[in-house]
Amino acid sequence: MLDKKTGRKPTLTIKDVAAEAHVSVGTVSAVLNARTNVAQATRDHVEAVMERLGYEPKSAARALRRNFVSSIGLIVPDLNNSFFSQVAQGVQRGIADHDILMTLCLSWAQSKREEYFAQLLRSQRLDGVIYLSGTGLPSASLVELTKTRSVVFVDEVLPGIDCPSVLSDNRRGAREVMRCVLEAGHSAIAVIEGPPRLWTSDQRLSGFREALYSGDKDPDQLDFVTGDYSEKSGYQAATALFAGDRDSWPTAVVCANDQMAIGVINFCREASISVPHSVSVTGFDDITEARLMHPALTTVAQPGFEMGRSAAHLLLHSIGVRTTAPDATHFDTSVRVRKSVAAAMR
Repeated sequence: MLDKKTGRKPTLTIKDVAAEAHVSVGTVSAVLNARTNVAQATRDHVEAVMERLGYEPKSAARALRRNFVSSIGLIVPDLNNSFFSQVAQGVQRGIADHDILMTLCLSWAQSKREEYFAQLLRSQRLDGVIYLSGTGLPSASLVELTKTRSVVFVDEVLPGIDCPSVLSDNRRGAREVMRCVLEAGHSAIAVIEGPPRLWTSDQRLSGFREALYSGDKDPDQLDFVTGDYSEKSGYQAATALFAGDRDSWPTAVVCANDQMAIGVINFCREASISVPHSVSVTGFDDITEARLMHPALTTVAQPGFEMGRSAAHLLLHSIGVRTTAPDATHFDTSVRVRKSVAAAMR
């Protein structure tokens, strides 16, 4: 219906919504501000009326009237790994339609920094925290944080802490990428595993070993080197793996993440070791650089953006901002076969 004076649709107010829904203005306000003292049936009814009327609340104005903006914390190891960047972008997209401010904390996978941020965020006026651990250590401050704030983990499970998690099938992905190497005829295989204590490291290592067993290979007869998920640790591991006689070199190096695989490829380039003709290399995560490498890296893709968005929706649901939980909190992984794997030459 058009306004007779302006010829435009009149601006709807919260009073119009209340009158149409046959509820009080206070009830509509409670629905808009995601308060928990409104019955679900009433909330659904008011939201349906707002949608039918085309009522669009001015979120920023509401936030100013409340004198605060809801806020969450996001703890990630770093942003050099583009998987973490994808998760952060997904979180931001997941909160974009709400009055939410995100505080980003970089732990650099250091236990002291994780402890510090858990303690700091516990003292702040936050509604919840999304947490990506780089250490796998359940610090005392983190335990206390989970008692006072809603916490959601992404791609990690910490022992002794009962919090919802958004995960991908790391084990299956590792199993499938190892099978890809085995199907190429490789038997002299080295594995660069991730840091101890991390759930992702354990899951990926288990997947590698399962594929080896099913391929009639004894994992205990292969070289396993521990890395820390950094490019530097991959480079250092390659230095050790290719230090002896050429006959003792692996024909394939399976890495627990892409950054370590990039370190291996960089070492091989400097040492004039051809990838994939002399040695095949695989990674895990499918970060942006994986497909830009020369050769492009065969790896396992996990949907970082979707996982981050799901974590945001899960957190918003737990703090009462969203009325429904996300459709998925467990995501599939898939192998991206590129140019870094070739048939074994020996």
